[in-house]
Amino acid sequence: MERELQSIPGLSVGLLSTAQGNYTQASLFADIGHASRVASVAGRLSVVSLPAGREGCSRLRTLMRERRAGELVLVLERASGPHAHELRWAAIAGAANRGDTTLSSQTTREHGLIAAVDVVPTVLAYLRLPIPTSIHGRSIHSDGRLDGDWLRRLRARLETIYPRRLPALVCLLGAWALLLALAATPLPRSSRAARVKRALRIGALALLWTPLAALPPAAIEPSAAGEYALIVATAFALGALTDALLPWPRGPIVPAVSAVVALSFDALAGTQLLMRSLLGPNPAYGSRFYGIGNELKPALAVLVFAAVAAALYGARRSRRGAVAMAGAGVLLAVVEGSALIGAGVGGVVLVSAGTAVAIVLLLPGSLQRARLLAIVLAPIVGLALLAALDLATAKGAGHFTGSVLQAHSLGDLQDLMTGRYRAAWHELGNGLMPMATAAAVLIVPAGVRYRERVLAPVAFDPAWQAAFAGGLSAGVVGALIEDSGPVLLLVAVFALACVLGYLWGAPQPNAATTTASEHSRGTVPALSPQHDLVL
Repeated sequence: MERELQSIPGLSVGLLSTAQGNYTQASLFADIGHASRVASVAGRLSVVSLPAGREGCSRLRTLMRERRAGELVLVLERASGPHAHELRWAAIAGAANRGDTTLSSQTTREHGLIAAVDVVPTVLAYLRLPIPTSIHGRSIHSDGRLDGDWLRRLRARLETIYPRRLPALVCLLGAWALLLALAATPLPRSSRAARVKRALRIGALALLWTPLAALPPAAIEPSAAGEYALIVATAFALGALTDALLPWPRGPIVPAVSAVVALSFDALAGTQLLMRSLLGPNPAYGSRFYGIGNELKPALAVLVFAAVAAALYGARRSRRGAVAMAGAGVLLAVVEGSALIGAGVGGVVLVSAGTAVAIVLLLPGSLQRARLLAIVLAPIVGLALLAALDLATAKGAGHFTGSVLQAHSLGDLQDLMTGRYRAAWHELGNGLMPMATAAAVLIVPAGVRYRERVLAPVAFDPAWQAAFAGGLSAGVVGALIEDSGPVLLLVAVFALACVLGYLWGAPQPNAATTTASEHSRGTVPALSPQHDLVL
């Protein structure tokens, strides 16, 4: 860490002692910091600000030589600006340490990462002082042998995630547009319409494969151009392979299952691929350190609902179909909400709401008051199950139960919600977000009103109707409860548009190949009375 300490603008150093009585080295500590001692607590804690560069490192080495046995030294790089969300260097040296180690905490749950809120509980715990319940951080602990090169690569990677997100999306959409343009080129002995529809299917499936395609670059950390090329190549290769192997409209099944399995394995194995990927939680900005971020929550909901609809395609409204949708929703809620995987409270709420809407539309019979009540109560039931899951797997230290246990009054909960809506309002005014949100708000009601035209390829299939209604509901609910606000609505609408692009790429029907056995197996949907009349 010597190289980093000599290049940063300044250090804040804390020297802690668990010994009782007056702190005998306070004068030395003040002299080292040029009388810039900031605080002293019962003679057992002092904080100073050291100068930048080699001079600060020299004084720090003097402190380390002169400190007494049992004393703990915390070294923190000062933030360069008034705003938070900055990756800074931190180090701890104690008598019990055997060599330098990397740091972690229950706040970040990531190797090599701690949060600023972890400093206070660490200090209080070391001084054997009570930690107030209002403190949100957790004590810092050692997390393996220090690898300075690995930490430098991690920091460099995390700082590139946000700037690369939009260009990567542009590259994916550009590749899809290029594929459509090539398919529309006149060729002899080839059907242009068939090629365009295939290009629609492959491009849509490529976008649906993006959560998985974003993981390989996180492992090899290429340049920006290399990452864009790798994501596009992987997504479109998987899209073409899926379209070749699975008949329309079964395609979304494979990317949905693969994404859920891959993200769950990454979280349980601790490989940190999602955190390093362009669709990860983005720890560099301090909003989330682990689990599934707000961008992926509604996208996974749309993808899973579409997979269930693809599997049920051709079936009528039934309790069996509703049970299948419920099972998929419960599984996704566990993945997005479990403290060991997604750690997203909002994910449980939006998935529960979307699943409830989809189930109601799949059940036979009319829309009754009891079913409407079930939609309203579904998020509450989901949160109750999440609390039970947290208590069973994380011993109350989950993202949800931890927040609830630290909120001891309605005022605390009100402050929490106020902060979330303040962040959502800030997100709404960020860049082009007002225009994009306004477009989504206009598109959604129009799509609902003209849903039979929008869903023309599967307009009379109840499973696809339920999937689109559930995905849209998940996006709307997510926008109302998450601190990213309109981002979740835009992601849900974009994911639904990709699914719709795949459906509109339906191959031309061939009556000669449609056999009675296919109808009996349910691979061809039952037509509406209007379609029967036309036929």
